[in-house]
Amino acid sequence: MQNPPKTILIVEDEQAIADSIAYALRTDGFTPLHVTLGEQALAAMRAAPAPLLVVLDVGLPDMSGLEVCRRLRQFSDAPIMFLTARSDEIDRIVGLEIGADDYVSKPFSPRELVARIRVILRRMTPAAAPATLAAAADPPAFEHRAPQARILFRGQPLDLTRYEYLLLKTLLEHPSHVLSRARLMDRVWTDAPDTLERTVDAHIKSLRAKLRLIDADADPILTHRGMGYSLSA
Repeated sequence: MQNPPKTILIVEDEQAIADSIAYALRTDGFTPLHVTLGEQALAAMRAAPAPLLVVLDVGLPDMSGLEVCRRLRQFSDAPIMFLTARSDEIDRIVGLEIGADDYVSKPFSPRELVARIRVILRRMTPAAAPATLAAAADPPAFEHRAPQARILFRGQPLDLTRYEYLLLKTLLEHPSHVLSRARLMDRVWTDAPDTLERTVDAHIKSLRAKLRLIDADADPILTHRGMGYSLSA
């Protein structure tokens, strides 16, 4: 059975929390799909069509939400929003490093959660292709289409997570300038102030991998040991 359009997957073993999220999603025009186990979540995301976004609790009965995220990232780039009840910031830090797009700490407002889901989905919406496209003699390697929050590389859209997009956008705004990890943290991770600087390295690594999927020889992001990163002009 195919999922309805605008489906959001809720992976949460506490029924009351799942019900409150599902109600807020339905009120805002989404179709909630609720599961309680990590294995069920992975199966749901392999369905066609897969849910648009995953709301994922860190603490699940069968496996950690962090492990679900790791396994999900092996076959899907769907946005992930973590729910965490733990006071320890390490869950949030690790979650962002392994590919989550956002996190919400319990207790939270379901309406705020849905608003943040809408923001993430807007960032992930592909730019509409023009009816005709004139061939450029020497097109730039990167194109930034701000209204759709998309970045093209060699004319192809990059499928980026929220933080990958913001990181590459920041580098594009300062070509050939060396930006320290601390400066990148201040510009990109504004809503996650406790994130460690090594998160920048993890996201740079994933960005390079996505660029090489389009051009195997591409290496436009330069590492400056002990200083930071820059984007070649």
